[in-house]
This record gives sequence, structure tokens and C-alpha cells, in this order.
Amino acid sequence: MIQTHRQRPSKLVNMLRFVRANPDLYLMILPVVAYFVAFHYLPMYGVQIAFRDYSVMRGIWGSRWVGLSHFKRFFESYYFSRLLRNTVSISLFQLAAGFPAPILLALMINELRNSRIKKAVQTITYAPHFLSVVVLVGMLTNFLAPNTGLINQIRAAVGWESRYFMIEPDSFKSIYVLSGVWQSAGWGSIIYMAALAGIDPTLYESARIDGANRFRILWHINIPSLLPTAIILLILNSGYIMNVGFEKVFLMQNDRILETSDVISTYVYRSGLVNSQFSFSSAVGLFNSVINCLLLLTVNAISRRVGETSLW
Repeated sequence: MIQTHRQRPSKLVNMLRFVRANPDLYLMILPVVAYFVAFHYLPMYGVQIAFRDYSVMRGIWGSRWVGLSHFKRFFESYYFSRLLRNTVSISLFQLAAGFPAPILLALMINELRNSRIKKAVQTITYAPHFLSVVVLVGMLTNFLAPNTGLINQIRAAVGWESRYFMIEPDSFKSIYVLSGVWQSAGWGSIIYMAALAGIDPTLYESARIDGANRFRILWHINIPSLLPTAIILLILNSGYIMNVGFEKVFLMQNDRILETSDVISTYVYRSGLVNSQFSFSSAVGLFNSVINCLLLLTVNAISRRVGETSLW
């Protein structure tokens, strides 16, 4: 007697069946897919500019292929070490100061028992996120003005000399990072507040029955519950180490602090748009993106091996 075995449907067939059974779900996600295809994948066609001596008149395909000459020029330039040092140092400083701030803020807000005070604190800490970069830099300029600024008025009241912080090279990184923490900590705490809200209440009840105080509950329940979320966000942030925001740096930048404020994004702007060196600026930007991608893959692999928490 010959037995026949029915072949299992392939994954593609199962996926097509699921799409046919749930067309509304895929219609909802279609605009998002179209956005990423139009603005993130199709522009990759222009990456080849970094390997050509691009001319607007000749177009991409008509421009001469030069290989890695633009990358070599960037690596051998006087600005390479300065740009790399400033970009990495600002990013690491921002990560060290800005990453734990939303976690600490969420833990503190979660400990508030008065609902009105809790809502007021949340509103106050969320509000700076909605300020534009131009407004934020304008506030910094006014607050740190040498004669009329609030900070220097306080310094004068205690007998200290006035300082023009905005033109001091050593002050740029601290001003940039700390103002960013003030602006983004409240908004970043939302995801941690959601994670805290998802903790099973029976864990708190069991801890109180066992005699745990608020600090013990915080240490043994709240913080471990936030770790998976924190690790995922840390992995994502590692993919932006080489990306220091252009707008804020550009608005704060001046000739006096160029030595410490010049980063890759501002250099790409000067090379590409101001000096019309399109191929060279594309090569610098591509180098920046490749390093970010490698950092993301590396940190994700380390996290998967050490803590078994990763993006994929």
C-alpha cells in the first residue's frame, strides 16, 4: 500500500492567505511602506555619486567614475581627526547624560502619589519637547548673554565675573548636551512610564506583604522591569552615535568655537551646499552612515549574546 504525504504549504503561501484574510490591516500599513520606499530606499540610487566626479550637467550616469578617491581625500584631510573627535565625543556625552535621564525621571514621576501633582510634573517636563530648535537656541543665547543673561546676573549677584558662554570653546559641548537633556528627558520618559504602568500589581502587593519598603520595590521590581525597554533603546541609540543633529549645532556655531563644534553634519553642509562639492560631501555622508550601521549591528550582537535582548 502506497502512502502519500500531503506537502505543507510554504511560508509564502501562508503569508498570502493571511494577507487575503486581513486586507484592512495591510491597507493601513501601506502609506508607511510607501513613505519608506519613496524617501529611504529609492534615494539610495544616488549613493553612487560618492564614487563619481559628479557634474550636474552630465548627470549621475554621465559623470566620471573615480572609485574611492573622495573617501581617501576625506581620510587624509586636516579636518578628519577634528570632525571625528568632536562628533564622537558629543554623541558619547549626549548618550551618557541623556540616556539615563528619562529613566530616572520616569521612576521619580511614578513615585508621586498625588495625581494632580503627577499630571502637573508630566506636563511641565513634556513641554520643552515641543519647542523648535530655533526657539531653544534663542533662549540659550538670551539666558547666557554676558550682560543681560539670567545666568550672568546670578553670577554677578554672588560676586563672580561675567562670562560669554556662547563663544567659549570649552563650554559648547556642555551647553549643547545639557540643553538637549532638558528638552528631551520628559518626552523620552513616556515609554518608560508605559513600561511601569504594565507591571503586574500583584508584584507590588507581594513585595509589601514581605515587608519591602519603597526603595526595595524600586530596586527589585521597577528597575528590572525597565531593563528590556532600556536595552532596546540603547541599541537603537547606538546607531546614531555618528549623527549629531545639524540644526542645533549650526545655530549655536560661530568662528570662535569652530574647533570644538564642527561635526560631520556641518562639514557635509559646507562641502555640499556652500562649496558645491556634491560627490565629496556624499562620500562623507556615506562614511557616516556605514559607521552607524556597523555600530548598530555590533551592539545588537553583543546585547543578544550577553543579555538575550536584541532587535533581531
